[in-house]
Amino acid sequence: MIKKACLSASICCAIFLSGCDNTAKIPEPSDKAQGSLNTKPITIGYSDWPGWVAWQVAIEKGFLKEAGVNVDFKWFDYSASINAFSANQLDAVSVSNGDNLVIASGGTKGIMIMATDYSAGNDVIIAKNGINSVADLKGKSIAVEKGLVDHLLLATALDDAKIPASDVTLVNSMTNELPQVFNSPDVAAVAVWQPVANQALKAVAGSKIIYSSKDKPGLIYDTLTVNMTHLSTHKEEWKKIIQVWDKTVKFINDPATHDEAVKIMANKVGVDPKAYEQFIGGTHLLDLEANKKAFTKGTGFDSIYGSSYHVNEFNFKNGVYTNKVDVDGVIYPELVSTLP
Repeated sequence: MIKKACLSASICCAIFLSGCDNTAKIPEPSDKAQGSLNTKPITIGYSDWPGWVAWQVAIEKGFLKEAGVNVDFKWFDYSASINAFSANQLDAVSVSNGDNLVIASGGTKGIMIMATDYSAGNDVIIAKNGINSVADLKGKSIAVEKGLVDHLLLATALDDAKIPASDVTLVNSMTNELPQVFNSPDVAAVAVWQPVANQALKAVAGSKIIYSSKDKPGLIYDTLTVNMTHLSTHKEEWKKIIQVWDKTVKFINDPATHDEAVKIMANKVGVDPKAYEQFIGGTHLLDLEANKKAFTKGTGFDSIYGSSYHVNEFNFKNGVYTNKVDVDGVIYPELVSTLP
């Protein structure tokens, strides 16, 4: 049920990206958008990941209407939302920063204007009894769906532990099948996201999480990616949408309204609110202030630039695409940086 952050070119139809400058180039409209309630709805695709299900709070609490912006949120399976955006059927889509690069590698006009969150524990490496750290994975077989986000997590963990990729054996498996694969005596560990991770933990007695996205905050950002042409003519409306997001995050994080928010989100995806708390806990939501920091250019994972540079190298190295993407050309910091 949780987002499948595909880093695979197979989901990519796409997309023209302009510019090799340090900042994304947005065409200037001939007539400035007025920022009033737009008669034609802005269409945004979203899917089953806590950082995107959070939009349901804004929808049901009426925050968008209060802000004077007409938005039609469309619910998709994750890869279908990417296909719809690539086919110009949506004005914006909720994707990981890595998947934004995959889309861009084909040419669709998509640009990241805001980060909804970063993964903070929902992506994990699980090992069998007797393996207590990433260092213990040397010489072992690890199951993962190659090219996807938890392959990125695994590769990053091995790099940090100074373990060459040649010192482990990767067993390529579909994510939903990883709990069964983990039961094989030949497989020592799996890299997987929630809720499949919980299934894997239950499948093998004594298994445990030895590394997670909580150990690497900012490795996996999730974003609001907008069609560049639409952005050029609707900047004021997109600013309002960012402000609505800020209000939504504060509503979710406020102890006085947190339970109501969790219930809204859990109901959207058909999960018990108490169970859904775990997934919210593994997702670090980013309000406007946090976005201002994340959209400040830097090489570390505290910056969406640094995180995207890292995943760009991973994608290129692992053949997700054959030419590196101009990362600076798909990040547009102007909106979050100019909002009060």
